[in-house]
Amino acid sequence: MKPHILLTLVKDIAPGQIPYWEDVAQRKATAPIYLTPTVDRVTENYGCSFQMTREYRPARETHWDHDERESKFDRTYRLILQQNKNIPPGLIDDIAVIPNVETVTAGRVATAELPQVIAKGFSLTTGMRSRQAIYLPEAHDYSQGDSQITIAVLDTGVDLDHPELKNVLLPGADFVDIIDGAGKFLGDYLGYDEDPDDEVGHGTHVAGIVSGQGIKMPLGVVPKCKILPVRVLGALKRGSKKVGAGLVDNINTGIKWAIDNGANVINMSLGIEHTGGGLPHEDVVNYARRKGVSIVAASGNDGKEQLYYPGALPHVIAVGALDESGNVAPFSTYGKQVDFVAPGTDIYSTYIGNDYGFSTGTSHASPFVAGAIALLKSYARQHHKANLSDQQVKYLLKHTADKLDKRFKHPKAGFGKLNLLDALRLLDYKFAA
Repeated sequence: MKPHILLTLVKDIAPGQIPYWEDVAQRKATAPIYLTPTVDRVTENYGCSFQMTREYRPARETHWDHDERESKFDRTYRLILQQNKNIPPGLIDDIAVIPNVETVTAGRVATAELPQVIAKGFSLTTGMRSRQAIYLPEAHDYSQGDSQITIAVLDTGVDLDHPELKNVLLPGADFVDIIDGAGKFLGDYLGYDEDPDDEVGHGTHVAGIVSGQGIKMPLGVVPKCKILPVRVLGALKRGSKKVGAGLVDNINTGIKWAIDNGANVINMSLGIEHTGGGLPHEDVVNYARRKGVSIVAASGNDGKEQLYYPGALPHVIAVGALDESGNVAPFSTYGKQVDFVAPGTDIYSTYIGNDYGFSTGTSHASPFVAGAIALLKSYARQHHKANLSDQQVKYLLKHTADKLDKRFKHPKAGFGKLNLLDALRLLDYKFAA
């Protein structure tokens, strides 16, 4: 993908049928080179020509629904630069002062740390400490999930052939489409397609925590729920380390795609800092809120009081990490945005190449909470014939979390440690009352 500009109009006055960006980038659909007279004049003054494309595709293909319009999707455009150069300095500022322009930003690559997965031997009891810490074995006496509940894992993809996962995976999508010349990216980094296979291992490890089948590892939180794999991160070399990287706008597209394709819960074991312009992921997270989809995200791994997005957005549940002793891990990013903590050190789960391994980070605490939400939704559906709302799930988790001290909300642990058994008990109590 060439450099691009993301632009939202106050009122959609763009002429004609403007195609979705992916249809232009990968399927060679014809895109107009003009948007509005005022925008066109500014881009021409800078000697730039753009292909005018839509940033989002309507869920119903033929028209935008109310929630999509409220989320501004019908008037948000991706302007793809046609010249072999960078976007000129000053162009964004000059577009921003056009009266009909609500927001305008340059597309950028976001990076996120990828905790290393250490492949080791396996056992059905290896890694049970983390599962017992949230009372998962006892919770499984209530339910192991429902196949009608779907968790989207937005990550580096998932090993599609792993025996622990292949029977619970739904057809996914790949949104890793990095700007031309990104030669330091590893693996299949260029090309939006429908193959979300994992070449890094991070997403596979996360998915196993959610829905591992217990073949050569402990059962996942919801082994009977479905996983929707959505690849939004590639791997980028940074010295001797690998970090996750993807276009912020493509991550947004992946979130919307997951919602439109039936996700009840979205896990995002990633986070980026706010570096100007609107808050990262804000419009698509608001879309999730309107659609009743729960989003869970990692708080971060820098051990500081810091905001990472989407976890810092109000609708999103931000999860910090506990160590083996039940204390907040020293690397766990903290602050008022953190809602809960869950096990996050030496977590045993699936790995690429049909392997297994340990990994540490808030990335691996987040899927315990995402799985917990899916389990609560599953149990309510199975035993109470009810569909839990996002707000109801948050209430159950908030009022059953184990406190780390006398404070109602801890600055590093939020409302406390995930207690899945008590959340299920409270659910039963509420329906019996």
